[in-house]
Amino acid sequence: MLHDISHFMRQANLIGGEWVGADHGGTIDVTNPATGAVIGTVPRSGMAETRRAIEAAHAAFPAWRATSALDRHALLRALHDAIMDNRESLAELLTIEQGKSLAEARGEIGMSASYILWFAEEGRRAYGDIVPSPWASRRILVTREPVGVVAAITPWNFPSSMLARKLGPALAAGCTTVVKPASQTPYSGLAWGVLCQDVGLPPGVVNIVTGSAAEIGDEICANPLVSKITFTGSTEIGRLLIAKAAPSVKKVSMELGGNAPFIVFDDADLDRAVEGAIASKFRNSGQTCVCTNRFLVQSGIHDRFVERLAAAVAVLRVGSGLEAGTQQGPLIDEAAVVKVEALIADAVAKGAEVVSGGRRHALGGCFFEPTVIKGATPAMRFTDEEIFGPLAPVYRFETEAEAIALANATEFGLASYFYTSDLGRAVRVMEGLKCGIVGVNEGLVTTVEAPFGGMKQSGLGREGGRQGIEDYLDTKYVCIGGIAG
Repeated sequence: MLHDISHFMRQANLIGGEWVGADHGGTIDVTNPATGAVIGTVPRSGMAETRRAIEAAHAAFPAWRATSALDRHALLRALHDAIMDNRESLAELLTIEQGKSLAEARGEIGMSASYILWFAEEGRRAYGDIVPSPWASRRILVTREPVGVVAAITPWNFPSSMLARKLGPALAAGCTTVVKPASQTPYSGLAWGVLCQDVGLPPGVVNIVTGSAAEIGDEICANPLVSKITFTGSTEIGRLLIAKAAPSVKKVSMELGGNAPFIVFDDADLDRAVEGAIASKFRNSGQTCVCTNRFLVQSGIHDRFVERLAAAVAVLRVGSGLEAGTQQGPLIDEAAVVKVEALIADAVAKGAEVVSGGRRHALGGCFFEPTVIKGATPAMRFTDEEIFGPLAPVYRFETEAEAIALANATEFGLASYFYTSDLGRAVRVMEGLKCGIVGVNEGLVTTVEAPFGGMKQSGLGREGGRQGIEDYLDTKYVCIGGIAG
């Protein structure tokens, strides 16, 4: 059924099938980053509301896990269809609260639906095993079963698709959920509660709580009814959640920070490399965990690449995400703008040169000019810090070995990209990069069919692909004796 945006823009928590406010009545303002206008409020909930949501999920778990994989598949297929039927309204809501262009928002909503459809099928393939027994009188079975109550904490940059990557496998596996969406973009998370109710998911299977990240996170980590935590966000917060979940030995999935290198070798197709650079760096105004943080360009092609990249960046259209033709929306808030300014100032003070952009945009507010900097060195802050903005620093290198070493010289290991026309080099570099995702001659590689996740301090576990459901299942070994007559 087709609905307008007001149907999805709920300003309440969803707990046990009921839409309720915070116990003390407190609220959080939600603003449009393109205009600064308050578009609504959501409850400022804490530990008590989170505890009730967990208890509701726990109460709903026995009945939900008892449903057949085929029944869950049917409900998830219906959820996919509901998302696609309402793609325009959901995309508009996403753009209003997050700022990305409407074209990007439509893409995110479509990706969200794709994850649900993928896991609707994967839930039917959570196979076990019958293992050849070493004993004639016994049989060995290996079964898979849902872990239980799953707590999901999602970020503001992709508030719909990041939740789809968690809800899809959790529901398909037979788990119940408690969701904490980011306070900057809560409505896209709350919209999932509406969608789940619309298609008939039982009360308590999906619960959504907004409010204090610290209080909600602490209750999730401490509550013994929570079996698993899945988090997408910064490495700093991920470390805290892992530590706080350790006393109860909860399962954790962590999709954390990145510092993606984008390597361009002398033998690269320059047109393709520049096209990939724009897709990788400037999608969502540079506010993605897999977007390029460092451009490493071999000396023979360096100057031409910088010139072509700067020219492509200079014509990117900046504006409100709701305006036709917008390619770059605002940053999420003033703090994000200040951080980009500080990184540029640091680089210039250390000898870098701004080739294109470099300032707040004439539109004001949270808008920033897409920026290219050359002369970047390892001494500059953005070498180690995640930029999360429309800033492209370019480093020069000489040899293949140097490029691999520079690319790996980070605590992160999420995504990487490189461009070459040499098959042998492609294999060597692919194998040499220490990260979970590698794009070879491609700058945009995320798809529901492939596992998404990092190495080192970029996280634990995988989302998407056949691997994406594994962290929502426990493995049980059953030995059946007394078979011999």
